[in-house]
Amino acid sequence: MNSRKIFMSSFRSVCMILLGILLLSYPSTGGCAGELFIGNDSFRDLMKKGEYEKAIEQLQDSLNLFPYNETVKKYLAAAHAALGKRQLEHKEFDKAAENFDRALKFYPESQDFAVMRGVSLYFGKRYDEAAIVLEQTQHTFENNAVILYYLGLIRYDTGSLSEAIGMWDKALILAPENKAIAASLEKARRELPAESHMKKGGGSKFVISYDEGAKSDIADAVLEVLDRAYNRVGSDLYHYPVVAIPVILYTRKDYRIATESPEWSGGQYDGKIRIPIGGASWLTPTLRGVLTHEYTHVVVGELARNKCPGWLNEGLAEIEERTEYDPPLSVLETAARNGTFLPFSALEKSWSSVGAKDVMLAYQQSYSIAKFMVSNYGWHKVREILVNLGSGMNIEVSIAKALRDYSLGYKQIIQEWQMQVSEEYKR
Repeated sequence: MNSRKIFMSSFRSVCMILLGILLLSYPSTGGCAGELFIGNDSFRDLMKKGEYEKAIEQLQDSLNLFPYNETVKKYLAAAHAALGKRQLEHKEFDKAAENFDRALKFYPESQDFAVMRGVSLYFGKRYDEAAIVLEQTQHTFENNAVILYYLGLIRYDTGSLSEAIGMWDKALILAPENKAIAASLEKARRELPAESHMKKGGGSKFVISYDEGAKSDIADAVLEVLDRAYNRVGSDLYHYPVVAIPVILYTRKDYRIATESPEWSGGQYDGKIRIPIGGASWLTPTLRGVLTHEYTHVVVGELARNKCPGWLNEGLAEIEERTEYDPPLSVLETAARNGTFLPFSALEKSWSSVGAKDVMLAYQQSYSIAKFMVSNYGWHKVREILVNLGSGMNIEVSIAKALRDYSLGYKQIIQEWQMQVSEEYKR
């Protein structure tokens, strides 16, 4: 199950607004060396049109002519920051970090650019670099809730829950009405009792935490399954995560408390793979399947930048899960015979609200259509759909662009899949 909660989204929006205000604070053109008219378009006109690359190119030409002109440098900083803001919104995190860094070099007085560079590095999972940038900036902005919030996220994502809580406690004092900070703090405090006494192990691909009472053999077995999934899913979707993925093995009780997941949930990926493994002394086929399933969400999430519709996300995870454990599709068969499929529009968002009576059909139906797409168009086309989603396209456009050679869209695929499944189960 992929029920990752984007609890920091409102705070990101605040950061974007602050950056927009900062860009608008630069003076209008005119009155400086060369009048700062580049070609037939002024800096402000290019910025209004969103032609940031062109603005940067022409401003750089002006700087070559007037290398000591501070106004040209400020304009260049604004153009790079605006481009970085757009790239951050499009989840092009490395490019965004680079442009905020350039903005900072042209206008080092603005620590806002340093903060936004740190934020971009964080979202790009370059945690060590992000921490260095934000900690250096913190010396200038001593009581800044934004910096403390993201420093807390870095600690949280790298497994230092107590430090994250400390950062967010301070941030909440500074911004007591901020719901994102409060939600992060509540989540971390809910997880801390179970995770504070866990052992840790792993390597470059996975960092595993498990209950002190659990046998280390079970952790080794989990890593073996995940290593196998890393290679298989990577081969299918041609993507291999480079940052070590946190994996947390809970007792079933602790899992429910920490994740607040529905009763039917057998695992979760929210930036960390969370599995209720109980007191198991060996990995059953079901547990191996769940581990593979949740790891697939890691890969899909990175390719689609967490914009993948639920049915496709879960369907691909089910395909990989069934390489380890492949139960019969009895619920799907009944739906096909009775014509009672769930509408895919209802399966696009989070599944946390899916009722227990529908959840099995939701998984089997999603698996079936994802398998249909892989079988008919290939993994490379499915990967292209995911990348399109990650670039900001919606599911209709993503599918239409990837399958343009087939002249197929979202609705046509659903119709063809329904016809095939209905025909298959009539036999």
